[in-house]
Amino acid sequence: MRYCKGLPGTIGNTPLIYLTWPSERTSCAIYGKAEFLNPGGSVKDRTAKFLIEDAERKGLLRPGGTIVEGTAGNTGIGLALVGNACGYRTVIVMPETQSQEKKDMLRLCGADLRLVPAVPYANPGNYVRYSERLAQEMGAFWANQFDNVANRTGHSHTTGPEIWDQLEGQVDAFACAVGTGGTLAGVALALKERNPKVRIVLADPLGSALYSYYRCGVLKAEGNSITEGIGQGRITCNLEGAPIDEAVQVTDVACLEVIFNLLQHEGLVVGGSSGINVAAAMQVADILGPGHTIVTILCDCGTRYQSKLFNPAFLKAQNLPIPDWL
Repeated sequence: MRYCKGLPGTIGNTPLIYLTWPSERTSCAIYGKAEFLNPGGSVKDRTAKFLIEDAERKGLLRPGGTIVEGTAGNTGIGLALVGNACGYRTVIVMPETQSQEKKDMLRLCGADLRLVPAVPYANPGNYVRYSERLAQEMGAFWANQFDNVANRTGHSHTTGPEIWDQLEGQVDAFACAVGTGGTLAGVALALKERNPKVRIVLADPLGSALYSYYRCGVLKAEGNSITEGIGQGRITCNLEGAPIDEAVQVTDVACLEVIFNLLQHEGLVVGGSSGINVAAAMQVADILGPGHTIVTILCDCGTRYQSKLFNPAFLKAQNLPIPDWL
């Protein structure tokens, strides 16, 4: 008999998809790891599982306990679903600017959702810092996805080796955006351990400070982006010491071109972070030249952003392109 024991057992081992349009445009082989096929709809299901299992091992989570976390949405959804399966209550703190679809999904999962103003990390009211205080007040487990390195360790033990095995070691570069840094750092560690020559490229939207940091050594943000859950103004613990070779910056226009083409020509409905990732992989392909193999992450499904990325009124208000078919 072959089966999964509950929802946590279904997380991970996602397929790798050859992306035809980006590959043909660049004369390279570009692959996307289909993390949107996780049960909660995103790569953050892995993070949730890693954090919960690590807390259980350390005795920080006991039967009937409560998990508190600050999240742009997807980690909260993963924590709520894995928490439900394991008997935990979940309290989620999220910036009020995030998509309505993610808010609705969190409530559907039974999470206690607390919305707060979107303010910088330096502000005590920032959603991450607010969640830390709330966890202390409640005597609950604070998942702390940004600085809890169980996040990147989990990716180095699962996501990275999965990519290596799926490509049979034939990978030249890995490109990925950063929210917590767990996915990029964990996969980077796994791939570099197997082949130090694999290029690790940080993909950054406008409005994030990481592109400047890895190019010039200074945390400096310029511009803004409609993408959610990625971009960072500090070096998180998950990102510290990550073997990153270079960084590329991706505009919202380039991101949307990818999203709309993947949907129209390949039937893949993905969100903004996936658009940033694939656009970055295409930049890396142009840098390396024809014949190389680049892999990235398809983080979540575009239905989670239908009110924004696929809303003509929203796109028009942001002076962004609207495809004819939308």
